[in-house]
Amino acid sequence: MNTLLKKMMVALLAVGIGQAAWADSVPDFKETFQAAEQGFAAAQYNLGLMYANGQGVHQDDAQAVQWYRKAAEQGYAQAQYNLGVRYDNGRGVRQDYTQAVQWYRKAAEQGLADAQYNLGMMYANGQGVRQDYAEAVRWFRKTAEQGLAKAQYNLGLSYAQGQGVSQDYVQAVRWYRKAAEQGHADAQNNLGVMYDNGKGVRQDYTNAVQWYRKAAEQGHAGAQINLGMMYEKGQGVHQNYAKAVEWYRKAAEQGHPSAQNNLGAMYANGQGVRQDYLQAMEWYHKSAKQGYAPAQNNLGVMYEKGQGVRQDYARAVEWFLKAAEQGTATAQFNLGLMYETGRGVRQDYAQAAGWFRKAAEQGDAYAQHNLALMYAFGRGVPQNYTIAKEWFGKACDNGLQLGCDAYRKLNQQGY
Repeated sequence: MNTLLKKMMVALLAVGIGQAAWADSVPDFKETFQAAEQGFAAAQYNLGLMYANGQGVHQDDAQAVQWYRKAAEQGYAQAQYNLGVRYDNGRGVRQDYTQAVQWYRKAAEQGLADAQYNLGMMYANGQGVRQDYAEAVRWFRKTAEQGLAKAQYNLGLSYAQGQGVSQDYVQAVRWYRKAAEQGHADAQNNLGVMYDNGKGVRQDYTNAVQWYRKAAEQGHAGAQINLGMMYEKGQGVHQNYAKAVEWYRKAAEQGHPSAQNNLGAMYANGQGVRQDYLQAMEWYHKSAKQGYAPAQNNLGVMYEKGQGVRQDYARAVEWFLKAAEQGTATAQFNLGLMYETGRGVRQDYAQAAGWFRKAAEQGDAYAQHNLALMYAFGRGVPQNYTIAKEWFGKACDNGLQLGCDAYRKLNQQGY
């Protein structure tokens, strides 16, 4: 036997002696161990818990798994569930989703709510089994009917999204409400959204605010943003920009990109705070770095106008492009303008027309108007007054008077 191996064995033995000495000082451990050795499933489960939590013995995940397994093999539901969790998370054993599903199923079939929920999640995520939303819903329903809030929330989400079940907003509201009334923050926020949008219930901004507030006060970033928007718009509450800023800030400080963008906009516009372009730039940048397209567009605007930063058309183009490639119509329009005027890029009417078209097809009235102008003057596209008139008409239909005026002129000219 080589020296290294001897050292390893001594070290392991020393740890074992240390555990035994500590365990003897806790009567509950000794009694539990003796009962577990005699084959009592409840004792084996409790011994697993003691090893898992370091209660009366050195914490040892492998030992926890060993004792959970002994109890689980005797049909002890909670041990089967805990063993499934160990395989799910790779604690004390190699991560193995198939084994996790196997043990969750055994416990779930005995009616253990947490196991039913986790089995539903495995089906929803396709972990250890083929993804099957209908089967996920079946297990969520079993545990939701037992009153488990997170299962009620997931069942509501399944109805809202039509995953594994026919889309049904009324049922979504029903299950969200059950979870929300138990204090489930995600459910409270989503129930607020249903009231906000009038899905599954009559639209009611006051109720929306009520549920957003419950979730927001638990620190739910999405609800904090939603509550901020209600204050900004004056929906369900008196319009109050300062309150909007307060809630946006709470979510923004949690790193939520939408809130960071909204807070930046409040600083840029001087709403609820003193106008401060530097602060606006800071919050837009935090959001834009996370890939949030509206913030990337807003950051481009700041560079284009030289607000809170030295004017830099090339940087403006860079940020407009990032947002435009994500499909943001305003950014596509702005990028088209940069190509049309040759700011930050070489002037290129074809590129301008291409970006105007992308935004126009999303219904952006200004882009529709500018694309019509490109056709009217033959810039970047073949001159065609008929197509120009068509796009002016679309801009007019979307509320842009410039489009209406241009459409009238072409119409009078017989196009």
